[in-house]
Amino acid sequence: MPDLTKTPATDEAHAVAIVDADAKATDAVETAGKPRSLWGDAWRDLRRRPLFVISALLILVVLLVAAFPGLFTNADPRTGDLTNHFLEKPNLGHFFQADWFGYDRQGRSIYARVVYGARNSIVVGFGVTILVTLVGGLVGMLAGYFGGLWDSILSRLTDVFFGVPFLLGAMVVLNAFTERNVWVITGALAFLGWTQIARVMRGAVITTRHADYVMAAKALGAGTKRILFRHILPNAIAPVIVIATIALGTYIVAESTLSFLGLGFGGDALSWGGDISDALSDIRNNPHTLIFPAGMLSITVLAFIMMGDAVREALDPKLR
Repeated sequence: MPDLTKTPATDEAHAVAIVDADAKATDAVETAGKPRSLWGDAWRDLRRRPLFVISALLILVVLLVAAFPGLFTNADPRTGDLTNHFLEKPNLGHFFQADWFGYDRQGRSIYARVVYGARNSIVVGFGVTILVTLVGGLVGMLAGYFGGLWDSILSRLTDVFFGVPFLLGAMVVLNAFTERNVWVITGALAFLGWTQIARVMRGAVITTRHADYVMAAKALGAGTKRILFRHILPNAIAPVIVIATIALGTYIVAESTLSFLGLGFGGDALSWGGDISDALSDIRNNPHTLIFPAGMLSITVLAFIMMGDAVREALDPKLR
């Protein structure tokens, strides 16, 4: 969930700082005489950061688990055996086996449920991030470039959506649907989650639209569409990428929170939040039913936040 404590001035000031850093990096020259861009400098810096390498490896593992769960376990996450596996303790010596994380109250393998539950959380996280980046980026770009009446209307629209509590609003939207699948949850979270990216993009575009290369493109007769997508967007997108990377982890948390509250996936759909909710009754005597799904959720979110922090520091020289 986006940080609701930030003000528009804070978001736009950060965006302006990164865009200014982009302009300075573009003007720099390497010792070999080749021009250096912000993205080239950032990639060279990221490769040397242990924080980025660790987070990238963790995210790669999570993506592999979500995409190919059958490679990590052959156990059925929905099949329980109350006779033999009722709340059975973890067998930590059996790596990647059904009993590695133990069993829940219904005799189902917790390890299998953790593995198969990754897909829904990852799909929702990436889906919401893509949608809010597209919607928020477009709104912020139009408001920042055209200014005037367009800026006033789009900024007030952003303020209206920003004033709605994120999770509370998502709960109200989801209550309107009898069947809540991955697309419904993604749409509900994206409906209210685009405001911060819109503010960041607006601040970056306001700074970029006065750059010399934009003025030169206008003087040469370039159309508005070409200026926006060929000149302004590539130079204003850096702060948006930083915000989107960090926000992806918060959207995964939001989906798990909704599932925990019973407003997420319905039926027999697998979700870390649903497993955490089911484990509450056994938290005292059988904490393993809670620790493993909650731990997987925490590690995944931490990996995305770590990557976002690494990217932010690499794109902003002031933080290096």
